[in-house]
Amino acid sequence: MVEHVGFSISRDDDPAAFLIWNDTFVSSERISDLKPYQRINHFAGMGEVTRKDSLARNMMKMAKASPDEYNFCPRTWILPADFNAIQNYMKDLKAHKKNKTFIIKPSNGAQGHGISLCRNIDKIPTTENFIVQEYMDKPLLLDGYKFDLRIYVLVSSCDPLRLFLFNDGLVRMSTEKYLPPAENNISHLYMHLTNYSVNKHNEFYEKGTSMDSGSKRSIKSLNEHLRRNDYDVSLLWRNISDMIVKTMIVSEPHILHAYRMCRPGASPCSDSVCFEVLGFDVMIDRKMRPWLLEINRSPSFGTDEKIDFDIKSALIEDTLRLLNIKMSDKKKNMNAQKMEAQKRLFRPTKRAGEDVNMSEYERQRASIERRKDELKELLQRVKKAGVREEYENRNRGRFIRIFPTDDKARQERYIHLLETAFTTFMAGRAPSMHKEIQLSYNNKLKESDILDMIAECEVDEQQGRMALIDGKRGPARGPKPLVSMPSSDVVPSTDKEDEDMEEMSESISPPGSPYRNAIVNRSRPGSVNSRVSNRTGSVLSRPNSGVNQGQGQLGRPVSGTAGPGSRSRQAGGQKFTHIHKSNVDDSFLTNIIREREDELTKRTLQALNDMRIKFPGKSDQEADIILDKLYENWKFHKPRIASYWLVKLDSIKRRKVIDIVRSNVRAVLQRTWRVPDVDNLPIYRVFSRVFNRLLWSHGQGLWNCFATSGNSASWETIFSKSTDAIDENELNCCRRIVQLCKDCLLIVYQFAAEAKTASQGGTERDIDPPPTQRSDSKLSLVPPNTQTMSQRYSKLYARTEALS
Repeated sequence: MVEHVGFSISRDDDPAAFLIWNDTFVSSERISDLKPYQRINHFAGMGEVTRKDSLARNMMKMAKASPDEYNFCPRTWILPADFNAIQNYMKDLKAHKKNKTFIIKPSNGAQGHGISLCRNIDKIPTTENFIVQEYMDKPLLLDGYKFDLRIYVLVSSCDPLRLFLFNDGLVRMSTEKYLPPAENNISHLYMHLTNYSVNKHNEFYEKGTSMDSGSKRSIKSLNEHLRRNDYDVSLLWRNISDMIVKTMIVSEPHILHAYRMCRPGASPCSDSVCFEVLGFDVMIDRKMRPWLLEINRSPSFGTDEKIDFDIKSALIEDTLRLLNIKMSDKKKNMNAQKMEAQKRLFRPTKRAGEDVNMSEYERQRASIERRKDELKELLQRVKKAGVREEYENRNRGRFIRIFPTDDKARQERYIHLLETAFTTFMAGRAPSMHKEIQLSYNNKLKESDILDMIAECEVDEQQGRMALIDGKRGPARGPKPLVSMPSSDVVPSTDKEDEDMEEMSESISPPGSPYRNAIVNRSRPGSVNSRVSNRTGSVLSRPNSGVNQGQGQLGRPVSGTAGPGSRSRQAGGQKFTHIHKSNVDDSFLTNIIREREDELTKRTLQALNDMRIKFPGKSDQEADIILDKLYENWKFHKPRIASYWLVKLDSIKRRKVIDIVRSNVRAVLQRTWRVPDVDNLPIYRVFSRVFNRLLWSHGQGLWNCFATSGNSASWETIFSKSTDAIDENELNCCRRIVQLCKDCLLIVYQFAAEAKTASQGGTERDIDPPPTQRSDSKLSLVPPNTQTMSQRYSKLYARTEALS
């Protein structure tokens, strides 16, 4: 299908491929290394809904927040954590003289491996990672057989979220006539399981000759069968699409956070480098109610039968067309990177105390400029969304867009659920995300409205200038007229003229550039400025540029007002020549950028070395003593810290520990590089890769940093495998960040331990191990109480600024 749509197959390790299709796990480092024109078929963080245990855990959390909306999953328990809960549930069933069947699945299994049914709690394994679900014993039957649906969903973007439902799929049937589960048939997997990988081994498996025959059929044929039997098919698929959107809303906080960590600085209106084709397994009960069983991250694209080829080839073809991959994207990306490098070079630096010394007019003007920038960004987002939607409508093929939806009532409900999801899974960022959700999915401003608002800002800016001229400058000032001659009308140069000339100069060379030309007063015939010499400034010219250069003070070339085609003038022994920025070659600009970034990187490293972790209620010296003792008695504390970090803390709290360091590193970069938004800095993208690595494998990345040996698991391998070069100062900055994260983990661990001891009415636990515990490595560990630790940790995170 790739060749069918006009692509050619490259070698497997081609780093410049436009499309990368991977059937296995894709690391966050791989996604971070992608260029904006590339596409890869997996999202980071999608495991939060594709793993059976993670899906059950997240669905239970959302069901507590919105019980009426999230009631489409069978009741599920995660073992071994929920073993006591399922025991109590079984006792209640026995008390009410009820008997139910449970289906047991491996937490990360696939293709039906390891699935079994049971009716007795004693037969459920208690030490392995399984999930236990209530078995649906009253499913809708097709020709007397149990069946489920394989529904294909395309996630084309997560920022913003866009979901497409394929209008066909597979109906997978069991190969034995269905009977309600009982002790005599509970082991008949060909009756109770619908997995193709299980039933294809049965001798009664039937390969179909058409879409509506055999053990594997098309969803379109099922729809026709239901219509013939007077079922409301439209209502069924509205409920199924509603269930799919709600499920992906649960995953959106995790996917969006992981994607932005992999792609820091990417604009929300930019094209997503990730996409994903998911396989939803859905079962329908006798009341025509859909139930979500699981989600497959890498659904099978095998074509054992003709029905597989017809449906899956159409799915892949329409997916590739919706991705809108073009050859011109690569050249556009290279030009955008070059423009971004020049933008960083010529960005004006903001000096300390500048805001304090600003006049009221300058403050008002700065506020208007910020407002204009926000409106221009919103205008770009609206234009991009319009172009994207128009392309999707023309090229979606057999896909149906289910989110965002054109139904306003449903869209409002989905937006409310999105806000609930961010509040549930990312409470600390919920307020800011709520604003972004309204902007992305509920923006009611049209392109013409935004243009009118930008025009209003320009009018306000013009009125502010005129008010300044009329009210603050007073009468026109010029030279006193001579008493022996008639006075002449003099038109002085106003502040507006100075500003216009400054803007003209900035269009040649922006402020802060070493090549900036002198700001020259614009002269009018008969004005005073036409009779005075022009102001000059220094400029660095390109070596051997062929332009006449004069030497000013300190031997620096000086530029004047001579434009193209005019002769240079001699004034005071200096030669004034106009030099354009375009005469400076790219290599010289690149060297200047590199030198400036190297200097700022050194200052960043110095600032990071000066940072220390703070312990609430203790001085910096006491915090250092605590860290020293923890490191000295590492053998004693290692199992306790490992249990605390890898077991007791969930993924949200682990991320908060890392975010303590991340937020302060951002503040350091803002002060050092003097930019309000550090996401576009190359050095911050390097730091983001380090933070992502520390959170790798549920926090295992940071824990590996405590190991004294085994460099294969070190975070530094992310740079050895990357094509991008990293210098020694950047590497030292990364090492310091890793050390700060390690110290932060130890401080949080010790704070939680002391908080737990204090809450139980005891004294603070000494971090020095007792003599009996130092020599005995087999002592059992009693971890901190989870509820108390969570409460104390939230106070720690909310009350303290962790780094100085």
